[in-house]
Amino acid sequence: MLLVEDEWLVRMEVADALVEAGWQVVEIGSGEAALAYLRDGKRIDLLLTDIRLTGPVIGWEVADACRAVHPQLPVVYASANPKEDRRMVPGGEFLSKPSRTETLVATCSRLLRGEAAR
Repeated sequence: MLLVEDEWLVRMEVADALVEAGWQVVEIGSGEAALAYLRDGKRIDLLLTDIRLTGPVIGWEVADACRAVHPQLPVVYASANPKEDRRMVPGGEFLSKPSRTETLVATCSRLLRGEAAR
């Protein structure tokens, strides 16, 4: 699972919850680093990205790039700004921040099982 979040405390808390749920998590702090990771050909089974990342590459662009390489990749977007334009990839899910870790884990689990949004 690829976790892209620029706030290190949030990233640490989310990663801990996902690891506790049994997943291997790669933590990345910027959109640029996420694109570099993707270019290296690493396997990704789910993308969890903040939308408003610090720097020129934002979460929407990370998701678009990941889906270009992995067309069926489950994507979860997170943002503290739920009213902003949502240009999600098809089948992507949106979670408002802050989200309960139980909700986040349940959403990721459902998507990894191939279940659509409810």
